[in-house]
Amino acid sequence: MPAEPHLTLDDVRAAAARLAGVAHRTPVVTSRTLNARVGAEVFIKCENFQRVGAFKFRGAYNAVAQLPADQLAKGVAAFSSGNHAQAVALAARELGTTAVILMPEDAPRSKMEATLGYGAEVVTYDRYTEERGALGEGLAKDRGLVLIPPYDHLDVIAGQGTAALELLEETGELDALVVPVGGGGLIAGSAVAAKSLHPAVRMIGVEPEAGDDTKRSLESGERVTIPVPRTIADGQMLPSPGEITFALNQRLVDAIALVSDEEIVDAMRFAFERLRIVLEPSGATPLAALLSGRVENLPPRVGVIASGGNIDTRRFAELTAG
Repeated sequence: MPAEPHLTLDDVRAAAARLAGVAHRTPVVTSRTLNARVGAEVFIKCENFQRVGAFKFRGAYNAVAQLPADQLAKGVAAFSSGNHAQAVALAARELGTTAVILMPEDAPRSKMEATLGYGAEVVTYDRYTEERGALGEGLAKDRGLVLIPPYDHLDVIAGQGTAALELLEETGELDALVVPVGGGGLIAGSAVAAKSLHPAVRMIGVEPEAGDDTKRSLESGERVTIPVPRTIADGQMLPSPGEITFALNQRLVDAIALVSDEEIVDAMRFAFERLRIVLEPSGATPLAALLSGRVENLPPRVGVIASGGNIDTRRFAELTAG
């Protein structure tokens, strides 16, 4: 892997062209109540309204759509806790091929059922004792499939960056963009798009306190591995950032904020009661960072990518009933 992966605004724009008419152009919402609470004008990009309920469809489709016909015909594989699983399953169906997805045994039931519903085969593993990357590579090799990683892939990252591109096309220049961080693909693609258009924009990532692998890695100057975190933000339960994403984020990300599970729940409740939108825990972490004051020196105009809303009614009620 090159020390500095080459990804440009043109790559993100090419992904946007591929996604046109296939992915949803999701809405951007504002709230005077939110603005008053945080002391800034906030623009929320609602990727909970994206196909499969999360931004992941952007990157998955962009990657699968570029496969040569012979590889596409063999089928694709992926490993994911849920949203990328659904995204690859749907992208495969849209492009006329098949998908086999490796998912953790404790993945949210709604995400697993949705993945099956899109026509994929699901193979499960124990996320706390088994390493999904090696398992996924072995599965793809054994079955002769093309592996589509959830974040450490330039075509996937370029696809994810289209969310920020759309947001900036609608809002114009922003002072900061606040983005959830799991493996780092969304913030990497967003940062390539945003900083290419507006070099002064501050890129702020948000992780759950228990899963601060990217924050630690950026502070140490190299990828750090932590135990698989235990947090309600299942999309951010990762032990380390990706290689490609870390190389990009090391150059482009300005800060990482951490939020507690309690602050995430408060943000989910605020989004539901005041914005009338449903966010899953991982999708609510940027909003949690703003509401809890975890972003220092918040500038006047701030973009937020609410990355997904895949949570079933029982789990949402359990978390927000307090």
